[in-house]
Amino acid sequence: MVIVSLALFAFAAVTLWWTMHAWRTPETLAATGFAAPDGTHAVSFSLLVPARHEEAVLDHTVTRLLESTHSDYEIIIIVGHDDPGTAEVAQRLAQREPGRILVVTDSNPRKNKPRALNGALPYCRGDVVGVFDAEDQVHPLLLEHVDHAFRATGADVVQGGVQLINYHSSWYSLHNCLEYFFWFRSRLHLHAAKGFIPLGGNTVFVRTEVLRAANGWDGSCLAEDCDLGVRLSSRGKKVVVAYDSSLVTREETPDSLPGLVKQRTRWNQGFLHVYRKGEWRRLPTFGQRLLARYTLTGPFVQAFSGIVIPVGICIALFAHVSILVALLTFL
Repeated sequence: MVIVSLALFAFAAVTLWWTMHAWRTPETLAATGFAAPDGTHAVSFSLLVPARHEEAVLDHTVTRLLESTHSDYEIIIIVGHDDPGTAEVAQRLAQREPGRILVVTDSNPRKNKPRALNGALPYCRGDVVGVFDAEDQVHPLLLEHVDHAFRATGADVVQGGVQLINYHSSWYSLHNCLEYFFWFRSRLHLHAAKGFIPLGGNTVFVRTEVLRAANGWDGSCLAEDCDLGVRLSSRGKKVVVAYDSSLVTREETPDSLPGLVKQRTRWNQGFLHVYRKGEWRRLPTFGQRLLARYTLTGPFVQAFSGIVIPVGICIALFAHVSILVALLTFL
């Protein structure tokens, strides 16, 4: 049990150190933000919005996207052929803005987000493809900042921030909101600096030619965003992460505990799928491969922690051990 405690302590210490990356120095913190845009709109955007049974929120999300201060963007709404309710809302939006909004039908018999995104990729006319979820609240100034970030850094990918907002809705939502905050505010900046990054699922922008050269998203992966980041990292593509609390895309945490469990189960299975695919082995340095292995096997550590917690409780209550061993097991 001492060995287990020391191993979990090491894992927690490393995770904490990486999580606090953005606050190590004032210079590190300053480097994590967006630079002020220069007013030039030189990059065109194709914004993909996959929507499945989202007729209640799609209108609001697209209306927010239409408030963007950027002049050159298109919105591609992707709806399933078996989802007439969402399709009706999407078509109504397209009729309202015929030069700006395009509706693409996902005819795949098996529906999921990466297949929907791949179906829309041939229709993208912009220099950069951006991905948003159907329930997102997107800031009107975001595209201007992303445009400038691409030009100022020469990035192939720009990852913006996402923040959950309903921290008061349940006992688990505050933890979920804080997890998102530290992930996008700090942890992803470390991954970008190290050259290995599991991308987020939305507010991510990829140069269209880079995305097409990578054959888009893996339609069989439950964590297609992570998988895309791993594949682009292994190809040496430059990823820039930028965070500004006023520009983050806002969304809500799952509204029920079963929904949260389902979401996290899908993510964990997706990370393990990406690990088994082995694309991370093509990363050029040992340090990058070690970081990838550590990150992608995180679900194993979480599962192991869940198993040893009751064991630790039993030892604390019933076992007779030395003071040193007792102190070590509390690490």
